[in-house]
Amino acid sequence: MSFKIYTKTGDFGKTSLIGGTKVPKSHIRIESYGTVDELNAHLGMVADWFPDRAMVPVLREIQDRLFTIGSWLACDPEKDTKMPIPDLLESDILYLEQQIDWMDAQLPEMKSFIIPGGHQAISATHIARCVCRRTERICVHMQEIDMVISPLIIKYLNRLSDFLFMLSRYAGKCLHIEDIPWRARV
Repeated sequence: MSFKIYTKTGDFGKTSLIGGTKVPKSHIRIESYGTVDELNAHLGMVADWFPDRAMVPVLREIQDRLFTIGSWLACDPEKDTKMPIPDLLESDILYLEQQIDWMDAQLPEMKSFIIPGGHQAISATHIARCVCRRTERICVHMQEIDMVISPLIIKYLNRLSDFLFMLSRYAGKCLHIEDIPWRARV
């Protein structure tokens, strides 16, 4: 038997967290994992356009981690989910750092701020970076209002935005497109 995509349970502006708690669709938890989903979609586009196809498995690994983060954020921390939720690990952050260091070794020294653009792959990666920063801000806000959130999520998102910045520069290198330096008007 197949499932219908529509359930009609959200027609009145409410949805359920994993664990069954009903919350408004405007709830910060819904905002947080919805923004993780948006980031994941942008990373799919980055992977589709990325010039170095060897980077695609790295991006797919990150997308998998974003599903882990989204699953965690979708849970009511005060209820038993009755289902296993995958863990985010410190090694996931180390993986991003290793990728950042590898790309940094391939790139020329950065001597100014960089204007996003030059190619669809570069621009898409910068958009993903910006969505990642927004996701991080939402998660930090959750922490500030004393909602339960793993510090590893915030740390991972912070490192992921750094990774995406480096990835945008690496895309330019692969495409033989130089960074567009920002020159402040004086």
